[in-house]
Amino acid sequence: MTEDTLIAVTEDDVEIRALVVDLLKREGFEAAPCPTAADLDRLIARRRVDLVVLDVMMPGEDGLSVCRRLRARGDIPVLMVTAKGDDIDRIVGLEVGADDYLPKPFNPRELVARVKAILRRTRGGPPAAHTEGREIYRFAGWTLDAGSRDLTGPDGEPAVLTGGEFDLLLVLLQHPQRVLNRDQLLDWTRGRSATPFDRAVDVQLSRLRRKLGDDSADPSMIKTVRGGGYLFAPVVQREVG
Repeated sequence: MTEDTLIAVTEDDVEIRALVVDLLKREGFEAAPCPTAADLDRLIARRRVDLVVLDVMMPGEDGLSVCRRLRARGDIPVLMVTAKGDDIDRIVGLEVGADDYLPKPFNPRELVARVKAILRRTRGGPPAAHTEGREIYRFAGWTLDAGSRDLTGPDGEPAVLTGGEFDLLLVLLQHPQRVLNRDQLLDWTRGRSATPFDRAVDVQLSRLRRKLGDDSADPSMIKTVRGGGYLFAPVVQREVG
């Protein structure tokens, strides 16, 4: 996974940028330093970037704005790193499309673990269960190809999912019409990178509902079960090729 994996380190602090680049290179990744959002844009124009380690507080265009642009143009995974560790900042980062969020100061081993976890989720296939062959899930007019990660709506139009959203939807499709609590969803989608009181599942569920056209005020597809968790209501047809 590492030899052909390019990670862009978008961080304006010279020392932190050099530390993260060196750390990732020691782990076998190719790491490209990007002091500004403009540098990141130039890199993406030249190369395929597999993951962006993105600082929120940067001069000029900030990390939240950059993350919104990346999410609008495709599905490059984003690990946000910032000195702001409050829950509200973390939630905002996840709301705009970040796959994970790490506050400074961080343990170098944790950064590497989170990078690897994101890459496994976005490049290593379905996290919840190993599958043989091609798996297609059909539900309420929607189609998800688990191998290619392509989600197609009832109108035939594609819907772009982040790595975290894909993981969450796949778990729900593999356990339809069954109540799943937050701890289960966290464990199956984020594994050891999950932390107590992690709000990522709640944020990603909200984004997933929005992309599926599920009314957040009165959802009919992903239902909230009081005191229990969440239930995926539609009938799911699974095809293995």
